[in-house]
Amino acid sequence: MARWMIIAGAALLLLGVAWHYYPWLLNWFGRLPGDIRIESERGRVFVPITSMVILSVLLTVLVNLFRR
Repeated sequence: MARWMIIAGAALLLLGVAWHYYPWLLNWFGRLPGDIRIESERGRVFVPITSMVILSVLLTVLVNLFRR
């Protein structure tokens, strides 16, 4: 369990550094076809359906690769 926590922390650290120095790398997230974005005068609604499906598939593949 401790090993997975260290790996998750390192991955989050790398993601944070990448996001800080290269913000254009993650600009695609939330702007894919299928992501719902509704803006009006009274508020905003954002539902990233396609982005979450892609993220789920990537995480599933990575977890299955590390399990074996």
